[in-house]
Parts: sequence; C-alpha cells; structure tokens
Amino acid sequence: MNFLKKIPETASLILAAGRGSRMKGFNGSKTLLPLIAEKSPFEGSRPILMEILDNLPPGPKAVVVNHKKEDVMEASKGYDLSYWEQPVLNGTGGALLAAHEFVRNQPCSRLIITMGDVPLVKPRTYRELVRHLTENCMVVLGFQPEDKKQYGLLRTDGHQVRKIIEWKYWKTFPPKQQNALRICNSGIYAVRKDTLLRYLSLLASNPHIVRKEIDGKLTDVEEFFVTDLVEYMCNDGLPVGYVTAHEEELMGVDDLSAVLKVQELYKKRSPQSLN
Repeated sequence: MNFLKKIPETASLILAAGRGSRMKGFNGSKTLLPLIAEKSPFEGSRPILMEILDNLPPGPKAVVVNHKKEDVMEASKGYDLSYWEQPVLNGTGGALLAAHEFVRNQPCSRLIITMGDVPLVKPRTYRELVRHLTENCMVVLGFQPEDKKQYGLLRTDGHQVRKIIEWKYWKTFPPKQQNALRICNSGIYAVRKDTLLRYLSLLASNPHIVRKEIDGKLTDVEEFFVTDLVEYMCNDGLPVGYVTAHEEELMGVDDLSAVLKVQELYKKRSPQSLN
C-alpha cells in the first residue's frame, strides 16, 4: 500500500483569527472569501475555509477565531469542529497557545498546523507532510518562490531544518549568504503531539516585542511565533524536517490581487490533480 494514500488519523488546527488589514474593501474574515467569485471577488461560493477542511486528512479539527468569529462559526457549522478564541491577536504562536487544550486533549499523536487563508494545499501535500513525522519531530512545509522577499527562510542541513530566519534579519545578510537560503516557510507544519506539548510552556514564556501601528500610533506589543518551536527543538537535538510544494499551491490571500489569482487557479483545477 502506498503510504501517501493512507496515514494515521491526524488532528488539524486552522489559524483563522486574523483581520486581513491589507484586504481593502473587505471587512469580513479572509477565511470566508469565495473561491468561486460571482457578484464580485468578495461574493460567491465555496469559502476558503471549507476547501481547507475538506483537503485536510481525517481526524479532529479545530479553528482558532477572533475577527468575525460568529461568521466563521456559522459558515462552518456543518463540520464537526471545535473553536478556540485567540483573545488578543498576538501571532501564530499566540494562536497555538490559545488552542493548547485542543492539542492536549485530542487523541491523535500527530497534528497539522495550517493557515486559514491558504486554500490550495492539496490533500497529498498534507499527507506528505505527516508522512515525514516518522523520522522527524516536526516538519515544515516550504516552497521556492520567484521572489522570496518578506518570507522567512529555512536554514537547512541536508534534509533537516536548523533555523527559520525572518525577512527583517536575512535581508541584511551579504548577497552570497542570502542566495544560499532558497526555501521559504509557508507557515504550515506537522508536529508530533507529545513533542509539541513539551515546548508550549517555553513558547509561552518567550514573547517577542514587536512594534505595530495601532489606531494610528506605534505601539510595542508581545507576540509569539510558531517558528520558535523549530529553534527550540533543534537546540535540543531533535530532528526537524521539511518538504516542499509549488509556490502556487501555497499562495495566501493577503490582498485583492492575491484573491483574484487564487480564484483563477482554483478554476483551473481538476479533481484528479488533488489526490
């Protein structure tokens, strides 16, 4: 039997709390944007969240919510989900910490952490991500875009990830060092539950101070990043691997142009291409 066709039941956590400040003209939840546009790019059918839920492997599923949480819960009520509110939008790590009870109490030994605005990840890509947990404690889904600006980059050694370096740091590297970093972080991961639980308290006790514009004023806020888990595990000698997918498969809907592109890509997909 091809292991890519069948994997152990896997829990999934979808991060869907964000506001989408760059999405001009749309104040709803990005995860409810339509993949099939009708009256406008913001009105139509097949919400992004439904596509993500249907493509994830079988197993318990939870959604982290905040912005327009009632809309998200109403739209997805036909699915067997639990919802966890991220009371403050304090980063991807903050979203994970908000759902720590789901992580702790669900019965699966493996967990996928995925983004609620990245709808084109194929079922076989999620399966491949989980498959690599047989030899790793955590697996990062990466890609190689035409332009890697703004993305975190994977520092790798063979098939292992040693660190994820954010754009604000690697942009100051010499060109030769920048060129050696080729694989970008998609923000999607698979991780062993038992390993993750060991590091949640460390994650919670190490916030980053990030300067953000809030109500027209620059304010220092505390944020937590899932990417820190990679560094913690590597520092302890645990194996962290990676797999890659095509850039178009990992495209998020950050602004209107991205929504239009994703809708066009979805229109061209065939059911056979997903398995």
